[in-house]
Amino acid sequence: MSTHPFTSRDPATGEVVWRGAAASAADIAAAVAAARAAFPAWAGRSLEERTAVLRAFAGRLDHHRAALATAISREVGKPRWEALTEVQAMIGKVEHAVRAYAQRCAEFRGGPAVTRFRPHGVIAVLGPFNFPGHLPNGHTVPALLAGNVVVFKPSERAPGVAELTAELWREAGLPAGVLTVVQGGRDTGAALAAHPGVDGLCFTGSSDAGQRLAELFARTPGRMLALELGGNNPLVVWSVRDRAAAARLVVESAYLTAGQRCTCARRLIVPDGRDGDALLEEVMRLLARVRVGAFTADPEPFMGPVITAEAAAGLVAAQVRWVAAGARVLVPLRHLRAGTGLVAPGLIDVTPVLDRPDTECFGPLLQVIRVPDFDAALREANATRFGLAAGLLSDEAARYQQFRDSVRAGIVNWNQPLTGASSAAPFGGVGASGNHRPSGFFAADYCAFPVASIEAAKLNPDHPLPPGIEP
Repeated sequence: MSTHPFTSRDPATGEVVWRGAAASAADIAAAVAAARAAFPAWAGRSLEERTAVLRAFAGRLDHHRAALATAISREVGKPRWEALTEVQAMIGKVEHAVRAYAQRCAEFRGGPAVTRFRPHGVIAVLGPFNFPGHLPNGHTVPALLAGNVVVFKPSERAPGVAELTAELWREAGLPAGVLTVVQGGRDTGAALAAHPGVDGLCFTGSSDAGQRLAELFARTPGRMLALELGGNNPLVVWSVRDRAAAARLVVESAYLTAGQRCTCARRLIVPDGRDGDALLEEVMRLLARVRVGAFTADPEPFMGPVITAEAAAGLVAAQVRWVAAGARVLVPLRHLRAGTGLVAPGLIDVTPVLDRPDTECFGPLLQVIRVPDFDAALREANATRFGLAAGLLSDEAARYQQFRDSVRAGIVNWNQPLTGASSAAPFGGVGASGNHRPSGFFAADYCAFPVASIEAAKLNPDHPLPPGIEP
């Protein structure tokens, strides 16, 4: 792999906002070697000392929250209000990680044994573009707290956010080599993942990329792999009196972050007939009021652009394919400005389409599926190889209990946005949505491994001989 320059662009304008070069194979080897050299001293620090550095980092995030939010908005297009919520999540992650480590990785005794936890060593983190600060931070903070060192390859769409974050870590007192950023695209990430000096890898991204990583790591089972992947997430609306309130949750679930959250609703499942029609009318009325624009727009938009002009064109093409297969457009997804990622959100009824593809359409294009009864809604919700998130909007608690017990997903919400997730809870899915290593509060579980010991301060001279040995 050769070093080559690349840029990141504001997806709302096409303007270049960062210039740099992709890491070469030699750069990656040097980063891993530096991390390996820094590991003993960092792991040898007390938990209290590592915690102090993490809390200092949270303080630097707080002090520079406006600058970091602007960097996020410029590189990935988020409205300023949303970028600020991402920075706040980064700040909050530190205390969540401290509590999680104390609960899940504290030394404990059971019978004659004592269990302690140790770091893996060098952890590679591959970050996504949709939360360029928060999601890599969700791996990095607990990894560093546990005593690991990190080599971080951010999304090529958000290199500037990563560079700024790394600078704040340095200001917080993180020693050299404990966190190293290597820039680049897919080739850089593949080279880092394959490096034999990496003891574990944390990845957030597409299911296809996760599958490739799982195949690679299957050849080296001694290395840890934590995958946070996507979903074809169902949102079922059934027996609701306040349709306007339900419509607000539908729009937030499907179109927040321009539909570029892995937990976004992709399939809206509603009853066939008047109830479903009435809900969809409310959703369409609300979509007509959605503001789309650059983060600098005044008044602020609800929705910024998708990540690139090519992604916008791909969404338009997906809508065309749905229509050709028999779908009916209720609200068209439209590319608003050539050369940018600005699109108007779309809503399509795919009920007539046979053999609907089970893919993650990563953007603001929501599929409507009408069903005759609640049992059919449950079957439709589970008609996916994914299993990240699922939600029910309903006034009936019994419906929710049935839904919660029947749907196969790692996140199951009731009368809340499907995009809602708590850092005080695990975050992850089943099926093609992950590999049973949920992050969030459970990230502590994969950032350290348990060491079980049976110990005695001195030898027991009366320890009995096993059967079959002459005394």
